[in-house]
Amino acid sequence: MELLRDKVIVLSGVGPGLGRALGEEAARMGADLVLASRTEKRLRRMAEVVEGHGRRALVVPTDITDEDARRHLLDAALEEFGRVDCLVNNAFGIPPMDPISTLGLDALRTAQETNVFAPLRLSSIFADALAEARGSIIMVNSCVIYSSQPEYAGYKLSKGTLAHLASSLATELGPRGIRVNSVAPSYIYEDVNKAYFDWLAQEAGTTHEEIYRQKAEPTDLKRLATPDEVARATLFLASDLASAVTGQILNVDCGEFHAGA
Repeated sequence: MELLRDKVIVLSGVGPGLGRALGEEAARMGADLVLASRTEKRLRRMAEVVEGHGRRALVVPTDITDEDARRHLLDAALEEFGRVDCLVNNAFGIPPMDPISTLGLDALRTAQETNVFAPLRLSSIFADALAEARGSIIMVNSCVIYSSQPEYAGYKLSKGTLAHLASSLATELGPRGIRVNSVAPSYIYEDVNKAYFDWLAQEAGTTHEEIYRQKAEPTDLKRLATPDEVARATLFLASDLASAVTGQILNVDCGEFHAGA
């Protein structure tokens, strides 16, 4: 399904799990990739995957919290491809997992720099190129925005702010032909969460399979989404099939949360 044939997608946050799946699925759908994260070795590995699917990949080591680096990312993308069709803001820094009233402001500021301010600035910097291409911005959010567990509060602060940012940008950039949407996965069954489930199982004196069952129980499908499934849903928002979709949050959670419920 070459839904993204010859589109140019800028992907920030090229790591294991969802980041890797986004890059590979975009290439399978026919897109060329501009790959941005701090670790060049990881970017090179991702570029090999993209090129293995017959698409082009530009590696741009980038600290997305640095303004000069963000502008260099745009310049490099335009120099290589001449256009940008979609910006996927996937990079994320995990805030401390403690009740929010106990968190130091410096820790929260650090998380917001990566999770909110960097997507804001990247979206602003790329706006002219995206307007020319009638392109889109996708914010990778999380179903944590529906949670009230104390240990997730700092995480929810970042993602809740990002949701409001996406909504505001959709209204502001819409007249320029730029769509802005968000995707919100719940637990993604990938290596990081698999290791987390192992740890939970050890702490509780139970099995990995039992922890999985507990996490999947609230979902309608009684299972957790894979990185590939989340990536494909995300990239639908970059395709022409979503040409009239903007200002939306698409939950990819196997039916754990229902909009309006």
